[in-house]
Amino acid sequence: MVGRQVKSWMPMVVSGALACLLVATGASSVAQDEDWHVTADVAESCSCDVSCPCNFGSSPTHDYCHVNRLYEITKGHHGDTDVSGLELVVTFSMGEWSKFYVSDKASDAQMEALERLTPHFLGRFQRGLLSTERVPLSVERTDDKLKFSVPASSVEMDVMKGFGGKPVKVLNLPSSLFQDYTQYKSVDHRHTGDDKAFQYSGTTGFASKLDVGSEKE
Repeated sequence: MVGRQVKSWMPMVVSGALACLLVATGASSVAQDEDWHVTADVAESCSCDVSCPCNFGSSPTHDYCHVNRLYEITKGHHGDTDVSGLELVVTFSMGEWSKFYVSDKASDAQMEALERLTPHFLGRFQRGLLSTERVPLSVERTDDKLKFSVPASSVEMDVMKGFGGKPVKVLNLPSSLFQDYTQYKSVDHRHTGDDKAFQYSGTTGFASKLDVGSEKE
């Protein structure tokens, strides 16, 4: 497992059906059309070749795409709830299933706000959402490497360098998810512990910035 995890934990599991039901029925008293905004650092590794064709509007390298994606919300809110500092890893097979792993540092109020935010900036994962767990989450960065992990999923990847030894950058991709895009290559990219386990090395990865909100919709 990447990163030290010395803290004992008890996962909080919410079934995908229940999570979707909570959102759909408005389990919180806060209205769905309330003001919201999220800025986040994003990092991902997947099973595609470098560079991931999905991010450029093409089909995945294989007939599937297995992904671990990290969201670190640098600043955000839904209504009066501040979600700044909230971190989560989404492990998924594109178009099939997904699992949310939210940092155990998240408050109950932030977990409720995340449910309300999910249709806005994580909506593509709702239909196949299998579970949501609150777990230890580790992130490590250097100039050359990025690692992140939760108990079931982990990524280690190296930045790819181009002319003059500088990181390879891609500008102005057509999604708000892929801004300030830096190209990485995986050293180890895995999900363990159940029938949906996978492991890859030498596949693509990236780090990017996300900035979305109700005033941008």
